[in-house]
Amino acid sequence: MDMIAGVDEVGRGPLAGPVLAAAVILPNEHGIIGLKDSKKLSKKRREELYLIIKEKSLCIGIGQMSSSAIDDINIHQATLKAMEEALFNLPTAPKKALIDGYSLKSQIIPNEGIVGGDDRIECIQAASIIAKVTRDRIMKEYAQIFPEYGFHNNSGYGTKFHLDALNEYKATPIHRQSYKPVKNNMPSIKWLKENNRYDWMSTKLAALYLFDKGYKIIKLNNDGQLNDRVDIIVKKNSSFSLVNVKTVLDSDMIVSSLNPDQEDVERLIKSINIDKNKFLDYIPFNIDIMYVKINKNKKPGIHHLISIN
Repeated sequence: MDMIAGVDEVGRGPLAGPVLAAAVILPNEHGIIGLKDSKKLSKKRREELYLIIKEKSLCIGIGQMSSSAIDDINIHQATLKAMEEALFNLPTAPKKALIDGYSLKSQIIPNEGIVGGDDRIECIQAASIIAKVTRDRIMKEYAQIFPEYGFHNNSGYGTKFHLDALNEYKATPIHRQSYKPVKNNMPSIKWLKENNRYDWMSTKLAALYLFDKGYKIIKLNNDGQLNDRVDIIVKKNSSFSLVNVKTVLDSDMIVSSLNPDQEDVERLIKSINIDKNKFLDYIPFNIDIMYVKINKNKKPGIHHLISIN
């Protein structure tokens, strides 16, 4: 068994989301037909090959760097780090790695850079497919939180739809602030106030916080689709939570000290009971309250109170 890993990345160009790399070790006689650079495959075929690669590969490693990391160290360095992380996350260390593009100079595993490797080397092609499908799925999850930007279709790339949405709704925390179209469209306190977007932004910040904590976003209260007190429905393991989000604007208030009073809890539970038919698919459920403090030039403060009913 040669134990050679192919490594490729996806996500250098988007305005939002992570850059993601995959490392894949295929058996010598893998029998996978139709491997290509992921960009040359239809979405349907990529998804089919993704499942086949997952089944037949010896092991797979994933590495990713967030939009904030990209802003901190630049996209080139973030891409290299994602590739390093993908190799590190392989359950079994390969004897050698073949990198699409250029070699990783600081990598302890012997490796060789191959320009255009995703056109010629099967293990790199497999890595390209794994990376692309994995990142697209992440962006589809983000689209649950930020449906305005079309991430489920554009994966964060700067399509006209995406650029128009940036102009109308401004940037999100998953946008790359060092990229010019994003830098020119950062939301301000003034913009939030003038456009009555405080609660809208708080709900998205709360949902993003929950997503980063491992919750699956089921629904957001866009355009009143839930009710006026349930803002987010999430799931973790087999448990659902109905989440009420409260915006805090007092600059002196410590958000972690906030707790709902009993009347507030009773109003929330009553509103859910009135609309109980909307929530039958999520029974049994917990009721959570989240406080989101929006600060000028500071990271938002978030306080999550779990299962208050």
